Parts: sequence; C-alpha cells; structure tokens
Amino acid sequence: PALFMENARKGSIVSRANSIGSTSASSVPNTDDEDSDYHQEPYKESYKDRRRRAHTQAEQKRRDAIKKGYDDLQAIVPTCEQQDFSIGSQKLSRAILLQKTIDYIQFLHKEKKKQEEEVSTLRKDAMALKIMKVNYEQIVKAHQDNPNEGNDQVSDEVKFSVFQGIMDSLFQSFNASISVTSFQELSACVFRWIEEHCKPQTLRDIVIGVLHQLKSQLY
Repeated sequence: PALFMENARKGSIVSRANSIGSTSASSVPNTDDEDSDYHQEPYKESYKDRRRRAHTQAEQKRRDAIKKGYDDLQAIVPTCEQQDFSIGSQKLSRAILLQKTIDYIQFLHKEKKKQEEEVSTLRKDAMALKIMKVNYEQIVKAHQDNPNEGNDQVSDEVKFSVFQGIMDSLFQSFNASISVTSFQELSACVFRWIEEHCKPQTLRDIVIGVLHQLKSQLY
C-alpha cells in the first residue's frame, strides 16, 4: 500500500507538469506566421531599378527612331525600291541603304547643276532674242519712215560672194593648220588655229581683202 501511494503521487505530479507545459506552449506567439506575413508585404521599386527601367525605355525609343529613319529612306530613295533578283525579297542592309542614298543625293546635285546651266543658257538666249527684236523693230520703223531707202542695196548673190570669200580664206588657213590623226590632236589644233587666225585684226584684213576683190569684179 505504501508503494502504491507513492506511485500515485508521482503520477499526479507528472500530469500537472504536462498540463502546465501545454498551457505555456499555447501562450507563446507563432513566430513562423509572423515571418510569413512579413514576406507578403508589397515590393517597393528601388532607385536603381527605376533608373535601369528608364534607360531601357530610352534605348528602345532610340532604336525605334533609327529603324523608322531607315524605313523612310528606303521608301523615299527610288533606287532603294529596286530589289535585286539575286537576293530575292531579302531586305537591304543598312550599309547598302546608306550608300544608295548617298549615290542618289549626288545624282540630284548633278541634275540640279545641269538644270541651272540650262536655265542660264535659256536666259542668255532670251536676252539675245530681245535684242534682235529691238533691232528688227528699228529696221522696220526706219523702212517705214523712208520707203524709198534701200533701192541701191546689193543683191543676195553679192552677199553670198562676200561670205564665200571670207570662208574660203579661213578654210585655207584652217586646212593648213589642222591635223586629224586623233581627236585629241584635232582639238588642240582647232584652239591653236582660233587663237592665231581668228584675231579681230586678222578677220578685219580678210574682210577688207574680199571686199576690194569683189569691188574690182563689179565695177
């Protein structure tokens, strides 16, 4: 009976100890749940991340602008629209596109210069025609004021004789001075002949000689 009482007393002490331990454990806060709640807070973007994202967007805009520029060049430059059959429908590289654009700009500069020269020539022709118009108007007016004037004018045959005499004299010197072995030599001889035989004093002497000869034939 004494041993039984001792065991019962020990069992009662163990039971109370377990009860106290369970109560204490239930009062301790759950730190695992708190850690879980902490990680679920919303993510805040850092300054470095915002700067990286802005740089990426700016770089993308720059690339899009460059691509649009190349696409516009290919649409504007006529030579870029011609596809090479050897490469099929392959898109032109940027290097080829830029070279074709440069070639087309140089072509436009040449055409512009050519048109400016043509405009200058047309202006000179227009000025010459205006001068001729004024001269003819003066001749017509003079003829209307003096209708009997000009009855003693020479005939067309005489004028042709004067022209023929001048040309014959020039051709003699031209034929004696010009070599036709090559086009380069011909060009050089022509310029030398003009400088030597087409001076104002030389032409004046030729005309006077032809007129004296024609006068002796007519009278």
